[in-house]
Amino acid sequence: MSLVIISDATKRFGAELVFAGVNFRIEHRERIGLVGPNGAGKSTLLNLIAGRITPDEGEVSFARGLRLGYLTQMPDFQPTRTLREEMLAVFDDVHSSEAEMAEVAAAMSAPDAMADPEGYQQLVDRYASLQERFEHGGGYTVESRVQEVLDGLDFTREQQNLPATRLSGGQQTRASLGKLLLQSPDILLLDEPTNHLDLAALEWLENYLLEWHGSVVVVAHDRYFLDRVAQRIIEVDNHRAEEYPGNYSNYIQLREERHALHARQFESQQEQIARTEEFIRRNRAGQRAKEARGRQKQLDRLDRVERPYHAPELHFRMQIAIESGEIVLTTQKAAIGYSKDPLIRLPDNLMIERGDRIGLLGPNGSGKTTLLRTLIGDLEPVGGTVALGHNVRVGYYAQTHEGLNPTHTVVDEIRGTSAISEEAARTFLGRFQFTRDDVFKPIGVLSGGERARVALAKLTLMGANFLILDEPTNHLDLPAREFLESVLADYDGTVLFVSHDRYFIDAIATRMWIVEDGGVRDIVGNYTSYRKFILAEAARAQSAAKASQRAAQTQVTRQRVAATQTRTLAKVEAEVAAAETRTAQLEAAINDMGMAADYHQLAQLAEDYAAAKAQLDDLYAEWEQMAS
Repeated sequence: MSLVIISDATKRFGAELVFAGVNFRIEHRERIGLVGPNGAGKSTLLNLIAGRITPDEGEVSFARGLRLGYLTQMPDFQPTRTLREEMLAVFDDVHSSEAEMAEVAAAMSAPDAMADPEGYQQLVDRYASLQERFEHGGGYTVESRVQEVLDGLDFTREQQNLPATRLSGGQQTRASLGKLLLQSPDILLLDEPTNHLDLAALEWLENYLLEWHGSVVVVAHDRYFLDRVAQRIIEVDNHRAEEYPGNYSNYIQLREERHALHARQFESQQEQIARTEEFIRRNRAGQRAKEARGRQKQLDRLDRVERPYHAPELHFRMQIAIESGEIVLTTQKAAIGYSKDPLIRLPDNLMIERGDRIGLLGPNGSGKTTLLRTLIGDLEPVGGTVALGHNVRVGYYAQTHEGLNPTHTVVDEIRGTSAISEEAARTFLGRFQFTRDDVFKPIGVLSGGERARVALAKLTLMGANFLILDEPTNHLDLPAREFLESVLADYDGTVLFVSHDRYFIDAIATRMWIVEDGGVRDIVGNYTSYRKFILAEAARAQSAAKASQRAAQTQVTRQRVAATQTRTLAKVEAEVAAAETRTAQLEAAINDMGMAADYHQLAQLAEDYAAAKAQLDDLYAEWEQMAS
C-alpha cells in the first residue's frame, strides 16, 4: 500500500532549480534513507513529503487519514513543563479519555442511576466508547512507553524532571525525537536524527526503528546507521533523485556500477557520433552526399546520453613538517577535570606512540572534550602529569570551531595561518570547495559544513605530526567524510580523535580508548573489534551466571533428595490418601456449584481442584519411586 506518491515533482527557489522530475513512492513499513551532498535538496524533499511545501510542477498525493511525524530542527517546548511532562503531553487525548471515564463511572455508581434505564444505558455505551479509545491510544502502557523512550535516549532521572527548555541544544533535539516516536505516526520523517546522539543512544534508536510499525524516511550522514536501518536509498544530487534497493553499502556498490555503465554508454555514443560526423564531413558533396544527409538526420534525431556528472570534491592532503619522536605523549596518574573530583582518571603510564590512531569513545558528558583539551595543554590536569614527546607538533580540530574568528573572511582566516598571498590562498581554498566570491564570506555567516572545511584547511597548513580531532565528521556530508577518511589513511603522523561515526572509526582507528566509570579502557583494534570484545565479555558473564545458576540448582536438588530420603513409604501413603480425599471433595463441590450456576465461586473451586490434582500426581510419582 502506497502512503505517499510523488509524481514528476519539480521544485525551485527563485531562479535556482533544486530538483526536477522526481518520482517515487513510500510504502507501508518501508525504511528509506535520503543521501546526497549538503545543499543538494534532501531537506527540501523531506518538506515536500511532509506537506510543508508544494511542488512547482508535478504532484504529491497522500493516503487518506495519513499521519505524518516530522522531526523539526527547532524544538518547541512549554517553559513550564518538565521533560517528562512534555513526553506525557503527547497522550493528552488519552488522559482526557481516562478522566471522562472516571466521571462516567461515578455517574453509573450513583444510587439513583438505575432509576432511568435509558439514561443508564447511555452511560454504559459512553463508558465503552471511552474505554475503547483509551485502550486504542495505549492508555495502559503510557508510563512504560514514556520511560522506555527517555531511558533509551539516555536522559537521567534528574534531567527528566528539569524544565525541557533548560536542556542543552543536543538534549532538546533528542527530546523532540522522543516526542515524535511517542506519537506513533504512519510515517516518521527524520532530518539528521543521529546528530548529538552518543553511541548508546544511536544503537537504541537503530533498534527502535527496526521494530517500528510504520514507515521511516530519514536524512542521515551516518553510514553505519543507514546500513542497519535503511531498506532503500534515494540519492539526491545534480537536481535528481535516484533510487537504489538495499542499505547504504549496497547503494555504494550499485552506484559505482551504474556510473561505470553510464560512462561507457556516453563514451561509446561519443565515438559513434564522431565517426558519423567524420563521414558526413567527408561525403557532404561527393557521390555519397545523399547517404551523408540521411546520417545527418539520424544524428539530429539521436537521443543523446548525458555527459556523466562529477560532483565537486575536496582535494587536499595532510602532511607533516617534521617527524616526531617515537613516544608522542605520556601520562603519569593523570586526573582530568575542573576540580578535586575529576571526570576521568587515566590509567598509570598511559602512552601514545608514533603512528597510533586512537578513537576516543564515551557517553555524552563523560569528559572526552575535557580530556582532549588537557592533552593539548589548554587545561591543566587536576592530578598527575601529561607530557608531549620530542618534536611533537599538535594540530587541534575543535568540535565547535572556536578557533575560527567569526569576523574574518575565509581567505583572511587562511592567510592568518600561513604567510601566503591572497591569490595562493584562493587557489588553496579551491581544494576545499570555496570558489569565486565564497572566499570573501565572513566566517560568522558560514554553514556548519563550510566552517568545518575552513577548520580542515587551517589544519592542513600547520604541518602537525599529532592530530587531535574532536568530532571532525560533524557537519560533513558523506562524500566529505569518505574523502577525510582517505586523507587520514595516508597521513604519516599520529591521530587521536573523538567520533560517533562508526564507519569513520572502523576506517581510521587502530586503538580504542573507552571512557567508562570515570576511567579509560585501552583496547587494540577499531570499533568492530571493540564491539566483538564487548560481546565476548557479555557472553563470558552470561556463561558464568548460567554456571552459577546450575550450581545453585544442583545444590537445591541435592537438598531435595536428602529431604526425600527421610520420608517413609507409610508417610507418603498417608499423604496420598489425604490428597485423594481433598480432590474428591473439591470435585463434588464443583458439581454442586455448577448446578447453582455461581460462576465466580466455580472458577475459584476449579483453580483449587487443579492445584490439588497436581499435588496428588506428584505424590503418586513419589510413591511409585519409593515402592520400586
